[in-house]
Amino acid sequence: MDITYIPMKRGFVYLAAVIDGATRCVLSWRLSIAMTVDFCIEAVEEAIARYGTPEIFNTDQGSPFTSSDFIGLLTEHGIQISMDGKGCWRDNVFVERLWKRVKYEKIYLHAYDTVTDVRRALARYFQFYNTRRPHASLDGQTPDTVYFNSLPQQLAA
Repeated sequence: MDITYIPMKRGFVYLAAVIDGATRCVLSWRLSIAMTVDFCIEAVEEAIARYGTPEIFNTDQGSPFTSSDFIGLLTEHGIQISMDGKGCWRDNVFVERLWKRVKYEKIYLHAYDTVTDVRRALARYFQFYNTRRPHASLDGQTPDTVYFNSLPQQLAA
């Protein structure tokens, strides 16, 4: 998980996303006008509700991720906490690559007027990113294809 800023015509908003590092699948995301822990917690709660509890969760050492509320959420779910070393962007390279793609393929091409406009654009982009955008690192497959094909098969009754 990580946070980045999204420039708008006037000002900016913060974007937080939870991704599956192995498949690059964006599991959930949230926007906020302030750098608070609330929108990060909402993104994690949605990812857990939709996809289950991960064994380990990686973030950088930003203030939302080191807050007692955020740490408490992960601990409550029995999730191991992994934090990048100070100044070690490589530890979270997959989400950093996502930020570059989001900004260059969508955000920088437009000057959004409102947070609602940004939210709609990101919803369309993440849908495209997960379901239709092939990734060289995934042998030309989409994140959704790899994510859902790598889940354990349910035993037939």
